[in-house]
Amino acid sequence: MKNLRKMIHSACFFCLCLLLSTGVFGDTDVIKSVSVMEGDSVTLNTDVKIQQDDHILWMFGPKETRIAEIHRQNIYIDAIKTTFEKRLQMDSQTGSLTIKNSRTEHSGLYKLQIISNRGTSYKRFSVSVYAPLPIPVITSNSSNCSPSSSSSYCSLLCSVMNVSDVTLSWYKGNSLLSSISVSDLSISLSLPLEIECLDDSYSCVVAYSFTNQTTHLNNTDLCQPCSERDERSRLNVSIAVIALLLVFIAVVAGLMYCHRKRKRSEKEVKAQEEEILYADTTFCADRVNSTDVIAADQTEYSTVKT
Repeated sequence: MKNLRKMIHSACFFCLCLLLSTGVFGDTDVIKSVSVMEGDSVTLNTDVKIQQDDHILWMFGPKETRIAEIHRQNIYIDAIKTTFEKRLQMDSQTGSLTIKNSRTEHSGLYKLQIISNRGTSYKRFSVSVYAPLPIPVITSNSSNCSPSSSSSYCSLLCSVMNVSDVTLSWYKGNSLLSSISVSDLSISLSLPLEIECLDDSYSCVVAYSFTNQTTHLNNTDLCQPCSERDERSRLNVSIAVIALLLVFIAVVAGLMYCHRKRKRSEKEVKAQEEEILYADTTFCADRVNSTDVIAADQTEYSTVKT
């Protein structure tokens, strides 16, 4: 029985030492995600202040390759002839690791091990280094998209080349109109948009979760501006109103001309009728009487001799 108790005690002590050495008391399964653009620097913070006898160890990748450490306040960078060469820097007070001029190959899992007289603790960081975002390109998606077009709409296309893990979206002001997302590597995305006319409130945005690139729709070669469209509409309305007014004036003038002509014709006909009647009645009677009188006045009588 006594031997059994000793064996149990030894086993418990061994398990306790094993747990301390593996850092269970200070370890967590939480992985902190960090995103950065290629070419930028990223710092992985320990959030501790190291003591004189603390041992800080940084490891990278699935094989947990040692890349940097602090031991007895001395900093060691194990990055010669690796992708981290001349890119790593450690803070002597906190043990935080900085990766300068990061590249996409620096993406991966980083593990921090802190060994002190208080025990062993771990932290994990998932670093994602993204390629620079391209600027979205807006092009015409239809031959109708021109200032001279009589079409009431304009069809546009926003495109980005060779992207991954991005979202491509159309906005009007702060309002989302449409979007498309992709997680594949090196793919080209295009997103169409149909609008009535162009104004400065439309924009196309390509975005990672932490940054974006925006192109505003302000190229009048692609679509007729709303101001010009409205001005042209007002001009067309004015021309139509003026044309209708001219037609109305022409019709009224024509009617008035016809009316006056008809009145004038009626007056001329009436005058002619009155003149003809006067000649038949007056002139002929006077002619007969005058002839008779003249004839009577010119009668001479001569003396007849026997």
